[in-house]
Amino acid sequence: MRVRRDFLAANAGKRVATPGFVLLVHPRGDDDPDMRVGFTVSRKVGNAVTRNRMKRRLRELARKLLPDHGTPGADHVIIGRQRGVERDFSKLENELRGALDTLAGKAA
Repeated sequence: MRVRRDFLAANAGKRVATPGFVLLVHPRGDDDPDMRVGFTVSRKVGNAVTRNRMKRRLRELARKLLPDHGTPGADHVIIGRQRGVERDFSKLENELRGALDTLAGKAA
């Protein structure tokens, strides 16, 4: 996702906050089963190098987990948090898996 209105629409969806990121999931309501994903990291997280590093980590997480755990036909937005930069990658992976399962109704 690259268009601002898509990110704003996703803000109206369900959300799960974790120490490393915030996950927003918004069903699009069309008949397209494709999942879209967007990433955002604010300036509060750090300078450009730090923000880009965080986005690379989030992209890799999404690449690994969204095909199996994502919601078909929905937009997924991952907002990086400041503590996510130094957080262990395996912890971020477990948090994203748990957040996706929670929003999909697979876990409480």
